[in-house]
Amino acid sequence: MSDHLFALRLFARVARKGSFSAAGRELDVPQSTASRTIAELERRVGARLLVRNTRAVTLTDAGSDFLTRIEVVLAELEDAEQSVRGTTELRGRLRVGIGSSLAIREVIPRLPEFLDKHPDLHVDLVLDDSRQDLVGEGIDVAFRFGPLPDSIATTRAIRSWPRVIAASPKYLERLGKPQSPADLSSHSIIVGPVSSSPTWSFRKDGTTSSIRVEGRARIAGNEGAIAAAIAGLGIVMSSSGSLRREIAESKLVRVLEDWDLGAMELSAVFAAGRTTKRAARAFTEFLANMLRDAD
Repeated sequence: MSDHLFALRLFARVARKGSFSAAGRELDVPQSTASRTIAELERRVGARLLVRNTRAVTLTDAGSDFLTRIEVVLAELEDAEQSVRGTTELRGRLRVGIGSSLAIREVIPRLPEFLDKHPDLHVDLVLDDSRQDLVGEGIDVAFRFGPLPDSIATTRAIRSWPRVIAASPKYLERLGKPQSPADLSSHSIIVGPVSSSPTWSFRKDGTTSSIRVEGRARIAGNEGAIAAAIAGLGIVMSSSGSLRREIAESKLVRVLEDWDLGAMELSAVFAAGRTTKRAARAFTEFLANMLRDAD
C-alpha cells in the first residue's frame, strides 16, 4: 500500500472514530505514527483537516468535505480489489443506518451469522429512527420505513408490515378498550416515530375514518414508545413486526384490530452519486432474505 493511500485510509478511520489511538489500533500503527501521518497529509493537501484537543478529534469544514470525497474512492478501490481477487469474501468497513427496533429485534441477533461469513468485514450500525444524511454521515446503506422522497438515490423495496395500535392490559383496565376510532379522543396517545402525524386514518368495509390525536407523550425512538406503552402510559402505534413479541407475551393488547391502518414499507436506500459497495449489496440481500423468512 502506498504511503499516500495509507494516509487516506488512516484519515478516514480517525475521522469516524474521533481518535488517533483507536484508528491506529485498527490499522496496527502507534498513535504517534498516526498523528504524524495525518499531519503530513494536511501539509500535502494544504488545509487543516482535523481539530485536535484533549477530549476528541473533530473534522474541520475542509476535513468533512475531504472525507466525503475520499470515502467514495476508498470504497470503490476496496470493491475493485475484491472483484479482481474473484472472491465473495467481503472486506473493509460497512456503515449501516437503521431504526432501533429493526436493529435490536431482527438484525443484531443474526449479525454474527453474517459476520462469520466475512471475518475481514467490519460493520458500524448507526441506530437512528430519524433519517440520516447518508453522504454527510458516510452511510453506505440505510433501511428506512415509509414513503421515500423523490431523489436520485438508489432504492430497493424490502418488505412491509401492517400498522397496528396497542396498549397495556393495565391501561385498558383503567380506561377501557376503544370500540371505534372516535373513542381515541378520550385516550392517552403515545406519539412515536411511526405515529408522528397528528391524524390517524382507519379503514373498514370501504369506510375511512380520520381522527386527530393529541399525544400526551412524544418519544423519538420506537423502542422507547413501546416501553412507554408497556408501562401503561397510553396507546402506541407501531408495525406488527415491532409489537409481535409484546403482543404474544400479553404485555400489550391490540386495539381496534378490525380496522386497517395501512402498511409500513421498508426500503434500502443507497447514497446518491456513489458506487454501491459490494458489502452494502450483500448486507441488503442478507437482511431481505432474513425478513422474508421471518414470521
